[in-house]
Amino acid sequence: MTSMTPESSPSAEAEKVVKKEHCEHHADCMKLIQMVLDGEATPDEIEHVRQNLGKCLPCENGYNVNKAIKEALQFRVEKRDVPQSLVDCIKSKITDLK
Repeated sequence: MTSMTPESSPSAEAEKVVKKEHCEHHADCMKLIQMVLDGEATPDEIEHVRQNLGKCLPCENGYNVNKAIKEALQFRVEKRDVPQSLVDCIKSKITDLK
């Protein structure tokens, strides 16, 4: 995913935006940001986050930190197949809970 910070757009240089330093809805914003980073957000949600990052410093910082963590994990985590016996065991335990 490319950076969504407003500094990446040419118009950002032309107009210096003063960003708010406190976000009244930070927990909700972070959930939406995570959806964007996970590729689960709708186009409208992506646009909402993009616009918000241009106005809100805490959200922009949260986006950048979460994006960096996600990128770092992609390089560090080894992908392995899960043994079928483990899958069967988990499915059995879930069925027992019902």
